[in-house]
Amino acid sequence: MNADNPRPQPPAAPQADARKWWALAGLALSLLVVGLDLTVLNVALPTLATSLHASTSQLQWFANSYNLAMAIALLPGGLLGDRFGRKRMLLISLTAFGVASGFCAFASNAGELIAWRVVLGLGAALLIPLSMSVLAVLFTPEERPRAMGIWATANMVGIPLGPILGGWLLDHFWWGSVFLINLPIVVLGLLAVLWLVPESRAERKPRIDVPGLLASAVGLAAVTYGLIKAGDAGWGSVQAVAPMIGGLIVLAGFVQLQRRPQQTLIDLDLFRARGFTWGTILSTIVSFALFGLMFTLPQFYQAVEGADALGTGLRLLPLIGGMIVGVRAGQPFLPKVGAAPLIGTGFTLLTASLLIGSTTGVDDGYGFVAFWLTMGGVGVGLAMPITMNAALNELSPERAGVGSGLLMTIRQIGGTVAIAVLGTVLNSTYRHKVTPATAHLPAQAADAVTRSASSGVAVAQKLHSAPLLESVRSALVHATSLTMWVSAGFAVVGVLAATRLPHRTSVPTAPAEGSESTGDLLNAVD
Repeated sequence: MNADNPRPQPPAAPQADARKWWALAGLALSLLVVGLDLTVLNVALPTLATSLHASTSQLQWFANSYNLAMAIALLPGGLLGDRFGRKRMLLISLTAFGVASGFCAFASNAGELIAWRVVLGLGAALLIPLSMSVLAVLFTPEERPRAMGIWATANMVGIPLGPILGGWLLDHFWWGSVFLINLPIVVLGLLAVLWLVPESRAERKPRIDVPGLLASAVGLAAVTYGLIKAGDAGWGSVQAVAPMIGGLIVLAGFVQLQRRPQQTLIDLDLFRARGFTWGTILSTIVSFALFGLMFTLPQFYQAVEGADALGTGLRLLPLIGGMIVGVRAGQPFLPKVGAAPLIGTGFTLLTASLLIGSTTGVDDGYGFVAFWLTMGGVGVGLAMPITMNAALNELSPERAGVGSGLLMTIRQIGGTVAIAVLGTVLNSTYRHKVTPATAHLPAQAADAVTRSASSGVAVAQKLHSAPLLESVRSALVHATSLTMWVSAGFAVVGVLAATRLPHRTSVPTAPAEGSESTGDLLNAVD
């Protein structure tokens, strides 16, 4: 690929214009449930602990099994679409997601739920890069920023919506309803893909790189597992360090494998294009900073403001509103000023939001929180879709699947790193600040207080100890402030990195000779 002298891409067929936007709507709905399932279980864990007699470790794996499966399957997901057909693999991934949702809802024990959450994660892992790769086929470079804005919004909004929907469902129905809500949306997604999305694949079918598949799966699984354990047991734990080191060694060998001719699982040449490289880096940094808000705020709302699960979710609505405003505000200016200034503005707003948020105290009202949370949402909405579009613009239809899978894999690992790093900062700072207040408590009560802020609040309320409650809340506020400072540091890196992006990113190169053109693909609806 020559990013400096791209060849123009054939225009889309005019008669397909309306259909492709409806197809995108169906895909966006499907992506919404993927985001929901990342966070919807957070509010259901106490109920699951009782209903399924789950241990603390099993509760952790209800969420982690989904994330681990996604990390393993994101990379080959795009390759499978390039080889066997993106429409076909989208239908398979949606079907797997729907079937797994049904079995999760009626799981009779913790082991069953964990197993079906793995299948759910595999379905989601295929759906994300495949739906993104379809954008490179359906839409022209001029239309793609708007399409990516819709795609990214659906991808982002589902995450904060999870606690809202989950809290409401648990207030009115049994715990399985948090999975059954996926089914009607999956059916709509299946119909949209079946009727509106054209079949497309690489003309020169990439071969299945079995050694590469195994190496990437083992390496990504080990690194992700180590990061998950680091968030729980600390970065010095052998349980965390050993799999991370082992996984990195395997991934280093995997990269060397991909340098050999005919290796197709990842396309290392993509990193020769500044748009793809810096778009991928910047979208990962946005994810990191976003997790800074998503990880800390629910604990702050519940421990400091006394909000329940539904109330916590509702308090995240300004973040969603800000995202939507940011996405819509950036699109009209993109052709005029280019990607880099808009991304820099988004990261600046996000940095300011996190720094203002770090000053939030126990006595500050929700209006103050809603103000800086909305500002952060605008920053994320402005930066996220444009950074991802910068990377997508370097992908021809021929390499859309492989490139999308690589981009989303890096983002997924970045999100896991964010949770591990920010979790360590939050938990260690909280324990350090609250430990002096537990000196007079029995060992069991002191252990509960230092374990988490929610446990500390429960102990203080049970003991009717106002001083202990104040100490727990103050410790959490201090820990939240420091965590947001760390997130703000990464956002500042994003501001600086935005200057490395080409001022006006290139359009994708044309497919290789003999491959299907965009216009042909839009007319080739099965």
